[in-house]
Amino acid sequence: MSEIGGSGSENKRIGTRGQAIKDRAKKSWKVLLLLLILFLVLYYPIGMFMVNNIEDDVNFMPTEENSVPGGSHAVDMMAGLIDREINQNRWTANDPFFMPSAALDNMPNYQQGIISALARFGFELTDQIGRTRGSSQTDPDLQEAAGLLQYSGTKWSWDPTISLMPTATSEQQYEKARKSLINYNRRLADGKAVFERRADNLIATLDRISLDLGSSTAAIDRHIEQNISSFLDFESDDLFYGIKGQAYGYYMLMTALGQDYESLIKEKELTNAWAQMLSSLKSVVELDPLIVVNGGPDSQILPNHLAAQGFYVLRARTQLQEISNILLK
Repeated sequence: MSEIGGSGSENKRIGTRGQAIKDRAKKSWKVLLLLLILFLVLYYPIGMFMVNNIEDDVNFMPTEENSVPGGSHAVDMMAGLIDREINQNRWTANDPFFMPSAALDNMPNYQQGIISALARFGFELTDQIGRTRGSSQTDPDLQEAAGLLQYSGTKWSWDPTISLMPTATSEQQYEKARKSLINYNRRLADGKAVFERRADNLIATLDRISLDLGSSTAAIDRHIEQNISSFLDFESDDLFYGIKGQAYGYYMLMTALGQDYESLIKEKELTNAWAQMLSSLKSVVELDPLIVVNGGPDSQILPNHLAAQGFYVLRARTQLQEISNILLK
């Protein structure tokens, strides 16, 4: 009987020990699950906060790596802005879903707005400023840079819509464009490339930029008209920051281009007009609402930040056209 009793006690102890192990395992799984939930809850907000950076410093200067003494100031600025947005900052427009920055929308639109301005200017640099006449050969470095800057900003290293194999990322293409721009500027400094400082080249460039800004004001007008009655408008900030980035890109380029065409601007007595145009673009850049609101244009309570932005963009466009008219005389 004692043996049976002893065996029963042993089985009870084993059962108790097994239950304790199960309880500890269950508790451990609960802790791990809680930690996982906590990680997921904090991962995106903290990651977004750390990455988000709408860098709109109007006093930005290209680094020594991107500047070529004796080259074009505008080309220096192009290379510097590309380097800043893809190497110094994080390029966020193509981040996959598992990166916290993928949940950002203002910064990606802002960065793509900057690149869109550089891409437009890159075409004009290739077709107008970077060659002697329209019938002359285009510069190979400028042509390559202009083409690369047209590459979509949302391409990650794997895009099944294009290929099942790894593809070139947006950053890789823009980096190639930056190197082509620097190479052109070095050849320009050595007297082996062209940078025309004639009035007709500048007029053509300003007219194209004016048209690009006109497209932006049309997009603002269309969005306000179609969404004016929407209680929640989650696309207003996308458009707002895209145009803000575009205006910033043009502000920085026009500031640098003013140095390249300093003699012509003084000769045509355009110093004040050029400064006013820059001031209008700067006003677009400086608009920085906490929340972008697409209220009624006549609203007494809710503002319309897109309408305010459109006013300054339209004023800058008008001033660009005035400069072109003066250059024609």
